[in-house]
Amino acid sequence: MAGSVFAQERARPRSPAPAAAKVSFVELRDNARVPGKLLVRFAVTGMEIAPANTPRRNAGHHHLLIDAGLPPLGQPIPSDFNHLHFGGGQTEAEILLSPGRHTLQLLFADHDHVPHDPPVMSEKITIEVEAAPDEKPRTAAAPNARVFFVGLQDGATIPARSVIRFGTENIAIVPAGTRQDNAGHHHLLVDAELPPLDREIPSDFNHLHFGRGQTETELTLPPGEHTLQLLFADHEHVPHDPPVMSQKVRVRVEVASATQPQPAPRTATGTPARTPSPNDAAVYFIYPRNGSTIYASSTIRFGLRNMGVAPAGIVKPNTGHHHLLIDVPTPALDVAIPSDLNHLHFGNGQTERKITLPPGRHSLQLILGDDQHVPHDPPVMSERIEIFVGNPRKRSARR
Repeated sequence: MAGSVFAQERARPRSPAPAAAKVSFVELRDNARVPGKLLVRFAVTGMEIAPANTPRRNAGHHHLLIDAGLPPLGQPIPSDFNHLHFGGGQTEAEILLSPGRHTLQLLFADHDHVPHDPPVMSEKITIEVEAAPDEKPRTAAAPNARVFFVGLQDGATIPARSVIRFGTENIAIVPAGTRQDNAGHHHLLVDAELPPLDREIPSDFNHLHFGRGQTETELTLPPGEHTLQLLFADHEHVPHDPPVMSQKVRVRVEVASATQPQPAPRTATGTPARTPSPNDAAVYFIYPRNGSTIYASSTIRFGLRNMGVAPAGIVKPNTGHHHLLIDVPTPALDVAIPSDLNHLHFGNGQTERKITLPPGRHSLQLILGDDQHVPHDPPVMSERIEIFVGNPRKRSARR
């Protein structure tokens, strides 16, 4: 059915590719036996990697076809569970596959996700995904431990953007990775059934992790009926024994009314007014540091001094949230910071993010934004640091 739909679209011009260009899997062979959670790396020779929407000669980005045949070569590659796009220029991805046999194939494509002419693609390989390992040992919880929603009742009507708060009794809150008896951290299940209790809780849009020990989150949901449930888990995100979980509550998200919140104050020229900040406030990188060599997929961590972190949309004095600038100059300071692949927003108050960058040199800079993503006055921003993406071990060995 999908194939006939694609066939009806008008063919698009295809970008030329050098005859010698090729893509391949890195250290993944045909008929390999692999775990269900698999880190797949891909390489390209004879062409350059460029993000989607960046027209460039002899360049493009990777797509991974899972259990799928080649799509029409004169059309944009579909984007779904069987056709994964890496439009940010990524050269690796962690994928989850069910036990059994699967096929994988790489297909390079241009800025519009259209394969080149001639197509640059790998051989299709078959892999065997091994059955899930035996259940993980579950951490014991006190029999009277419980988690619950604070101020949220079953059947409640809530706005589309709501602060959801959660509490605990007779069990301690500790960050993920911290092993401690009768302790753990919250997970929020959104429109989801309970996951297997002897496995790590998934991390996706329906299973939200609060591994830093948070006890509230700003949640945005579309209008309609939804279910929410809390599930506590240990240092490895595995539910306790017995499981510590709340009742599942039903909420209704109301359609936005004609009465909207008051817009942010604006200057005489129409630009958002800038929120004041203390003169001694600072944002800084915890990892990496200037001059560091890091892996292509690395977790960037950042901190804040003399101000507090507050999610986007929350107006509090002396607070804001981080933005990470990648390979771009400092933006204008009197308007909202852009949101794209080079300007990453952390509007939920996050202080770390796993990012994937292509090999080579890159610049990173942090800048704090207020509830409207506008830099403060004076601006709270870090120095721009330079990093090198490669293999830190190989680089250090050459010195």
